[in-house]
Amino acid sequence: MNYESTSIAGDRQMLTGPDGTKRSRRRAVIVGIVVILLVAIGAFWAFGRKGGDAPAAKAPPAGAAAGALPKVTVVVPGRDTVTRTVTGTGSLAARREMPVGVVGEGGLVTQVLVEPGSWVGAGQVLATVDRSVQAQTAESLAAQVRVARADAQIAQTELDRSKQLVERGFVSQADIDRKTATRDAANARVSVAQAQLAETQARNRRLDIRAPAAGLVLTRAVEPGQVIGGGSGVLFRIAMGGQMEMRAQLSEADLATVRAGVPAEVVPVGDTRVFKGQVWQVSPIIDPQTRQGIARIALNYDPALRPGGFASARIGAGASTAPLLPESAVLSDDKGSYVYVIDAQDKAVRRDVKVAEVSDEGALIASGLMGDERVVASAGAFLNPGQQVVPVRAAATPARKE
Repeated sequence: MNYESTSIAGDRQMLTGPDGTKRSRRRAVIVGIVVILLVAIGAFWAFGRKGGDAPAAKAPPAGAAAGALPKVTVVVPGRDTVTRTVTGTGSLAARREMPVGVVGEGGLVTQVLVEPGSWVGAGQVLATVDRSVQAQTAESLAAQVRVARADAQIAQTELDRSKQLVERGFVSQADIDRKTATRDAANARVSVAQAQLAETQARNRRLDIRAPAAGLVLTRAVEPGQVIGGGSGVLFRIAMGGQMEMRAQLSEADLATVRAGVPAEVVPVGDTRVFKGQVWQVSPIIDPQTRQGIARIALNYDPALRPGGFASARIGAGASTAPLLPESAVLSDDKGSYVYVIDAQDKAVRRDVKVAEVSDEGALIASGLMGDERVVASAGAFLNPGQQVVPVRAAATPARKE
């Protein structure tokens, strides 16, 4: 009995030792693998039997493959006449701005008769200058004119009387000649006095600051009590006739397409209204720093057109006939711009194009298309050259904005 107990205990000790632990794990792994294989064999047998009992699958219809092809929207652009426009920004200004300063000798300003925004006529007085001293000088010269006239009248009377006496022999011909000379000298003194008076009166009139032409007063830089002279600078600025303009800054390439007389639309900053005008002058030079030139757009007066303000412009640059595509149809890469054209076999074919202009109406194609091709309108970036597609026809051109 003791021997058997000792043997059993020894066996248990061997099973529970380090080597026994490794054997137990190995047996568990082997049993798990066997169970998985049995389950897999059973599942294969069950599904295989079910598939064998089922009727043979039918072949897909001929049109099923076509259902897997991508559908793309295509347009046939045709050829359309599109008015090409260029855009630019710039500042508003008076078309003809007239600076008004001191013409005469100046003096103390007594009155300023206009305000910025006032309309004035040609020759209208804008400001007056004190002329008390000049007025006295003019009065003195006027008196001298009267004296000279009186002397000339006396000389003429004496000459007439002498001519009556010369026939009787009381006066010699020499006396007649002297009196004639005296009369002529008196008349000359009258002319001199009149000229001096007229000069003084003209100087006095120049003391008034006057508008050189009819127009709109833009600025005023003088006040009553101010002493002005030749160095006072500009006192008023007047827009001749109230005419305004926009000086649009355009790139060198855009400026080359603009001609005088073409229509333009101007929108001032802060205003939604569109003002119609036309280009009246195109700059003959290009700024070497910015590579830009100026197109001057003539505009009629409106209170919203304030000189110095900022505005944007759209200028007509002629019309051209070419295919017009939606912007989404034109793609680009390192080789340039291109579109996808669907050929007779409904396959996508890459076509390189040159874009003349992109506007709200779409992309105007300068070259690369004739206009009768089926062009992929969108999603071209997801196509590959030669890919089979299902084309779906859409509108010929994008909607225009009037």
